[in-house]
Amino acid sequence: MADTEGTATTEHGHDGETRRDFLQLATGAFGAVGLAAVAWPFIDQMNPAADTLALATIEVDISKIEVGQAIRVKWRGKPVFIRHRTKAEIDSAKAVSDGDMIDPQSDADRVQKAEWLILVGVCTHLGCIPLGTSQGETKGDFNGWFCPCHGSHYDTSGRIRKGPAPLNLEVPEYAFVSDTVVKIG
Repeated sequence: MADTEGTATTEHGHDGETRRDFLQLATGAFGAVGLAAVAWPFIDQMNPAADTLALATIEVDISKIEVGQAIRVKWRGKPVFIRHRTKAEIDSAKAVSDGDMIDPQSDADRVQKAEWLILVGVCTHLGCIPLGTSQGETKGDFNGWFCPCHGSHYDTSGRIRKGPAPLNLEVPEYAFVSDTVVKIG
């Protein structure tokens, strides 16, 4: 009879543990669903606003930019430099060897059409805006851009050549919609 009672107790013990495990699992799942339902509005409000998403891409008419001129447009809150390069600027950019650069990158890797250079105009050292887009601005030692805050010099392809900046000026994602319009973003 002891064996029978032992077996009955063991079976009863397993049933109790099975019910307890189910109740704990169900309570945990219910709590997780409740927590997710409460947290979702807070997570969802961190998504960009509709007006910000609208600025994700811009189209710029480049037909009025003369050879040798550059303009500055605003994209995603950052300045973007668009330069219509001269033959001398293109030749100068192509002539640089990788050994002369802090962040080696060929000019061909930075442009889709050699005459058009499109860059995010933010110095990669501390986020300043380099000079060299407007007429009469200092262009530094390499005839490109110059960041007067800490002395970074960029060449005619936007590559860092001298100073504390560790990386070249960023090339944003862009595409030529036509011969006169470029879409940035």
